[in-house]
Amino acid sequence: MNDRSVINSAAKTFYMSAGAVNVPIVFRGPNGASAGVAAQHSQCFAAWYAHCPGLKVVSPYDTEDARGLLKSAIRDPDPVVVLENELMYGVAFPVDEKVTDVDFLVPLGKAKIMRPGKDITIVAHSKAVETALLSAAELAKKGIEAEVINLRSIRPLDMQTIFTSVRKTHHLITVENGWPQHGVGAEICARFMEDPAFFELDAPVWRCCGVDVPMPYAKTLELNALPREPDVTAAALKVLGKK
Repeated sequence: MNDRSVINSAAKTFYMSAGAVNVPIVFRGPNGASAGVAAQHSQCFAAWYAHCPGLKVVSPYDTEDARGLLKSAIRDPDPVVVLENELMYGVAFPVDEKVTDVDFLVPLGKAKIMRPGKDITIVAHSKAVETALLSAAELAKKGIEAEVINLRSIRPLDMQTIFTSVRKTHHLITVENGWPQHGVGAEICARFMEDPAFFELDAPVWRCCGVDVPMPYAKTLELNALPREPDVTAAALKVLGKK
């Protein structure tokens, strides 16, 4: 199955059939930077697929996300793209007993607050949630309480959870491993410009993204091509007007 089949066939069939034909199919696979696989195997497709009407796009971070989102995707009557970070496949996470229940689902289009806070909102998806949580822990040492939101779904995007958080914190940064131009963070910024929640911001929204170049092969360059905890922490301090 190639991208043409996903975009031109799966995403558009329901519309082109005037709602007569659903396409209940799930496309899943590794997404984003891995380790030492260089430019042609490291890009993030979240914004690419989310641009297309007719598709739903999810981006799990932990075990709860992976299980619950995939099951919801399978049950959905429309095509769903499940973007999984290859580096997270071997990571073990603690889970509540409810996650192992046969009926456990994570609803599509609903974000999750991973860490509550009152000073700044950090929004991320996939492996970038890990970076956001590390930054929140570092900020806590400085007396700053960051609220970390795991998007889970890229399309539909749960803006209400983000708006509600920013009404409390009045500051926002986004974190993603994808490129900066026309990315998920850029979409969130645009949504704020179009919503009354914009007036809740006490500072401009800041995006922490991958560097705007193809992924390098060298380990040192690879590390510097993605946002890391110090980058997110520095961005948060800048948005808050702190040194």
